[in-house]
Amino acid sequence: MDAGTRQKRVEALEAIKNKAMKMAADGANSDTVRSFVTEAKTDLAYELPDGEAFTKAARATLAYKRKKK
Repeated sequence: MDAGTRQKRVEALEAIKNKAMKMAADGANSDTVRSFVTEAKTDLAYELPDGEAFTKAARATLAYKRKKK
């Protein structure tokens, strides 16, 4: 992931955090806040995918499957 994309991702995660903190301060219950955070992070993953993280996760999965056999 290049520096520009990584910076956009960091900014988006900060915005998600700030919105969740505001929701909590305004009295939203924890389930609502958690649902918002989960959905927002999922949307972010589709908008700004992290190929390096995907590759790392795929390799870890394959290594686990090999050890399990």
